[in-house]
Formats: sequence, structure tokens, C-alpha cells
Amino acid sequence: MDYQASRRVRSRRRRVFSFDARKLLTISTLLKYLFFAFLAGLVVLAGMFLWYSRDLPTPGKLIASRYKDATRIYDRNHVLLYSVYQKENRTYVGLSLIPKQLQEATIATEDKNFYTNEGFSIIGMMRAIRNMAFGGGLQSGSTITQQLVKNVLLTNQQTIARKIKEIMLSVQVDQKYSKGQILEMYLNNIPYGGTAIGVEAASELYFNKNVQNLDLAQCAFLAGLPQSPSLYSPFSGTKYYLTRTQEVLHSMVVNGYISQSDADKAYKEIADYHFSRSYTHIRAPYFVMYVKQLLVQKFGEQAVTNGGLQVTTSLDYNIEKKAQDIVKTEINKLGAYHVGNGAAVVTDPKTGEILAMVGGKDYFSNPTPSGCTPGKNCTFEPDVNAALALRQPGSSLKPITYSLAFEHGYTPATAVMDVQTNFKAKASDPNYIPTDYNNVYHGLVQLRFALGNSLNVPAVKTLARVGIQPVMQQAYNMGIENWKPTPENLANVGLSLVLGGRETTLLDETTAYGVFANEGIRQNPVAILKVTDPQGNTLYQYQPARGPRVLPADISYLIYSILSDNNARAMEFGTHSWLVVPGYTVAVKTGTTDNKRDNWTIGYTPNYVVGVWVGNDDNELMNPAIASGETGASPIWNKIMTAVLKGKPDLEEPKPSDIIAEQIDAFAGGLPHPGQPVRSEFFINGTQPTAQSPIYQSKNGQNYLVFRESDPVSTDGVNRWQQGIDAWIQQYHANDPMYHPPADVIMQATGDHSLDGTPTPTPHP
Repeated sequence: MDYQASRRVRSRRRRVFSFDARKLLTISTLLKYLFFAFLAGLVVLAGMFLWYSRDLPTPGKLIASRYKDATRIYDRNHVLLYSVYQKENRTYVGLSLIPKQLQEATIATEDKNFYTNEGFSIIGMMRAIRNMAFGGGLQSGSTITQQLVKNVLLTNQQTIARKIKEIMLSVQVDQKYSKGQILEMYLNNIPYGGTAIGVEAASELYFNKNVQNLDLAQCAFLAGLPQSPSLYSPFSGTKYYLTRTQEVLHSMVVNGYISQSDADKAYKEIADYHFSRSYTHIRAPYFVMYVKQLLVQKFGEQAVTNGGLQVTTSLDYNIEKKAQDIVKTEINKLGAYHVGNGAAVVTDPKTGEILAMVGGKDYFSNPTPSGCTPGKNCTFEPDVNAALALRQPGSSLKPITYSLAFEHGYTPATAVMDVQTNFKAKASDPNYIPTDYNNVYHGLVQLRFALGNSLNVPAVKTLARVGIQPVMQQAYNMGIENWKPTPENLANVGLSLVLGGRETTLLDETTAYGVFANEGIRQNPVAILKVTDPQGNTLYQYQPARGPRVLPADISYLIYSILSDNNARAMEFGTHSWLVVPGYTVAVKTGTTDNKRDNWTIGYTPNYVVGVWVGNDDNELMNPAIASGETGASPIWNKIMTAVLKGKPDLEEPKPSDIIAEQIDAFAGGLPHPGQPVRSEFFINGTQPTAQSPIYQSKNGQNYLVFRESDPVSTDGVNRWQQGIDAWIQQYHANDPMYHPPADVIMQATGDHSLDGTPTPTPHP
């Protein structure tokens, strides 16, 4: 190689070396700067973490979520009836109660690496930074742990500061709690739409069931909601929830939790599912609102609204649902009778527990007629609990008057004259002339048939004999609160009391009839069985206890024997009325006010009391064609009683040992009389007849019937009761000498007896 060529080679080598040296110097400098920048970044990052960690919440606060548990009201079998809440609706449930498929659907959708990450995702963080750089905010990329931290410990602000806190807390939470605890807290604290916080509230909101009862399709649907509850809600007016559920199911397939076949079946189920939204999803709404009032009275408004009370009630929702359906269906059939509403109550007379309370035909419907003003002229108001409203009872409380009469020595065989009678005390008083059904009178009747056929005149006469105040006291003792015999109440009632002259409620009537059903023992209404706080501590526990005896057992049995005697009521109701429950011995009484504003049927067995009322909430008249035993309350009562008794044995009230049966004169009630039919009657031992009825008299071979009654109402010496009897004889037996005995025969008949032909009553021991 010549000199010049060699020089050129050396020159090129020097230039290459010089370039490489400069390049290395530049890289070295750059690395040095990067290193210092990295150190500076670490210092800044550490500083930021230290700065933002100043006011970090304690991860342990996750256990005490800022969301209050909702007060829950359940039936006796733990069927959820209602959740009471203000802003959030939440009940915390353990992970063991949350279906495995709901857990898997949530993990597959929200954080498939949940069990392996350390509370945050590097990829997710990078995605969040990318979104921020392109104006997409800080959303996306959150793990389940991060979402839990954000929802419970932080806010939803989209800032760098909040994101840093979120990551820091997520790491701490992941170290402090197990994955199972984190998943449990997440599923109980994430919003699922509306007021529903957590999977239990969401399950109730969308499916009306507890979370442990969800199937795969329902689990997949719920797992898809947290990303955007409003968008994916089935109540949003869109079908976006279908696409979202399909995505969740696909993720479950990809992650090996379910097969494609399972996914297809689940998607079809959701696609065909009818989501129904009722007002706050109340079951047994009238009863629930009643219970809520009781809870407020006992624990206060704040505790009920935000205290997370867990309430077990006496209600049997199976019975309630049947009763509600029957009331609604039957009331809708009564349009021609101008009946706007109806109510029903079912109780257990042995405990007083309310098994059903239907306060109206449809809590979720509108007032009727259309355009009416509630509280003024609506025949039906959905917000009025008719089971608790004061209404006139008609004849439905007559048994209370008769029970007191039996305590004072009268018997089911005691005879009384059913004739048109003026019950005024003196001539200057206004007339009071009650009438029987269809203005038909029956002459001499025994109290069994007077009560069985609900005859009005005998009932008023019985009340007049035993006294208004004692009857009101008896009723009050049995549970009719509005009949308390205060001076003010006594001043506003008269003999019309026994025909419905003082109001009561359907619930109180079932309480009173529960006394008859429970052998004279009163059990006050019971609606709440148990109340616990969110931690499971018992705040209240119903302790079953025997109530006070307010009626002798033998008196109770006499009433039962009459009200369950289909033959005793056949004269007015026939033998195939709605008061008969085939295959069962059931005691029952009807009641209808004279002006047809209220119509009642109350009946019982030893295990159930069923009471029904129909009418109009504005007290408007019903169609006069309403007839007890045929229309109105009776068909409703019959169908409810039939439903509750179905499949159960026929039970009869136990007969006390001092109740005896005797053969008596079927016409007049004394010992059998020659030529007269006989029948068997129950008596309390010692009250059975010892002689033939004194109405049978004779003189000189002529037989007479002597019908005489005194008038305990009269204050002016005029026996208006006897005037009514004499008028009846003149109208129907004017030409029959048997009905017109001479004066000495009348004197002979009355003798040492009261003028009504019965022994002077004495108090029952």
C-alpha cells in the first residue's frame, strides 16, 4: 500500500474512532441524566406518596361501611316483605351466602387476575395513564380491590391525587385482608342501581328474592351492573342489559367457569325474563306499613330508617298472598253492588299473631272513581288501611251481648218474643223501632235461633236486660277498644249499640272473636316476633304467654255451639250459604248496617280467625241488594277460610266438663211438653230447665199460650214490649182463643217468674 493510501486509511480510522467516542459520551451522559431523573422521579413519587398518605383512611374502615344497613321486615318464614331505607338500601351478607356463580361472574368480568394481583394492576394503570393522556379521564383498569377502596373509602373524583390514594390503599387492603374478605366486602358495597347497595339489595330489587337463591342467569345479570348501573338497568327503557349479560357470560366461558351451553341457556332466561317494578317492592304492603308504625313507636324514627333493624313478623305470606288475591278478585266482581273496597284479617287465636292483613283491594292502584278527592269522595283509597279504620259493625258484635246474657243466667233455650217493638223510655222520646230482615217477625224464638239468624228485636231486648254499660265493658275486655265504657262514650250510645251503633275496627273484631275461639282467653294482636340490630343482637323478642281470661270457657263454648250450628241459622240464611265451609266445623257471624254502608263476616275455628269487611272508604251507600250470607263479605270470607283450612284436620272447640246436653221443648225451651217436638240443647250445668215453659196454661179444658214480657226500658209505666206482643197477636191470631187467655190464667202463668217466662237471671259464677 503506498503512503497516500495508508494515510487515507489511518485518517478514516481516526474519524470512526472519534465518532464512536463522541457517541459513547453522548449515551453515557444521557444514561447519567436518566439515572438522576429516575432517582429524582423516585424521590418525587415517594414524596407524593408520603404527601397523599397524610390523610389516608384506615383500611379497617371497610368493615364499617358508610352505607347503613336497611331495616328489613320479614314474614314468619323469613320471606322478605320490605326494606326501610332513606338513601341507600343495603344488607350485608356473608360470602358463604353469595352464590359461587355470582362470585365467578364478578371476577371474570371485573378482575380476572383477582386472586393473583396485589390489589392493583400495572396494565390497568398504564391504560389509565393512556386514557388521561388522550383526554379520557382516569377511568378503566381498576381491580376489584381498587373499586372497593374507591366506593367505600374514597370518592369518585377523577383526579391524579385520588388515583394515587386508591393505589396506595389497595396495596394496604390486599395485605390486610384475605381475597375472600375483599370479595365479600366488594359484593356488599358496590352500587347496583337505584338505591340498591350490595348484592342482597340488588337481588331483592330486580328479582324479589334473597341473593342465595339466584341462578346463573340472574348472577350474570347482576355481575354486569356495577360498570354502569343506570345504563344497564332493565328499568332504563333500553335493552342494554342483554348485551352486558352476554358479555359477562362470555367472560365466564373464556375463564372456564361455565360451558357455552350453560351460557346460552342463561342468556335465553334473561332475554325472556319480565322485570316488574312495584312501589319499593313491598309484599303485604298494608301489614308492612302497620308494622313500621309499631317499630317507630318502639324504637323511634331514626332507628327504623337508618338502624338496620332486622324484623321478623307474625305474617304468613302464603296466607297473605291468597287473601290479597281473593279480596281483589271478589271486590272487582261487586261493581254492580257499588262496593269500592274490602279488607281481611287472619289471626291465630291461641297467640294473637296476625297471619294476614289485607287493608284494601290493591295498594298499588289509584283512588276510585277517577278524579275523586282522597279523604272526601273516593270509594276506594289505596293509602287507607281499612283493616284499621273505624266502621260500624252492624250485627257482627251481637255475640258479645249474648255472652253476657249467658253469664247472667240466660241460656240458648231462653225464649223471647220477636215482634215489632218500640223501645223508647217515655212518650216524649223519639221512637226507636228496629226491624228484622225484610221486616219479617217470628214471634216466640229461643236465643240460639235469635243469634243464629241475627234477629234484631231479640238482640235489642237482650241488651236492654243485661245493660249497655256491662256490654260495653265486656266488649272492651275482649278487645273492642272503641267500646271502652267511659262517661263520654256511654253518653253517645243507646240500645242501637247491639246493632252496630258504635264503631270498631276489623282488627279489633278479630281480637274479640279470638276470645271465643280460644276458650275465653284474650290474646292481643301480635305483629312482631323478633327484632335484631345489624350485628345480630336481639333488641326485642316476643315471648308467647297466656293472656287474661275475659270470658268463662263454658260461655265461650255456648257461643261457639250456636255460631257453628248451620241449622240454627237456616231460617234466614238457608243451609247452603257462603257461611258453610264443607268438611269443617266453623263458627261464623255476619253483620250489615241498616243503611248498607258496611258489610261484615267474622268466623273462626280453634286455630284461625278470619274477618272480612266490604264497603266504601268514603262511607257511601252500597246497593241495598247486598245480603249477608249471599253477597259482599261472605263469599270472600268463605274462600279465605277454605284456603287456610285446606289440608288441615277439622278441629272443634273443646267442650268444658260443666257443659251438658238436655232434651227440651223445641218450641218454648222448657222441659219437653206433650204434643210438641223436642230437640237437644247445651246448658251450663245448673242452668238447664227444671220445668215446662210457663207459656203453656190451661183452664176448664182449654189450652192457652201466655206471651208476656216486662219492659225494662220504660220510665213512664207503659209496657211497650207487651204492647208489641198484643199487636202481633191481634194481627196474626185475633180469632184463635189459645192466644187470648183470661186474666187469672195470665196471673197463674207469671207467678214467681219474670214476665218473659224465664227465671230471674243471676250472675254466672
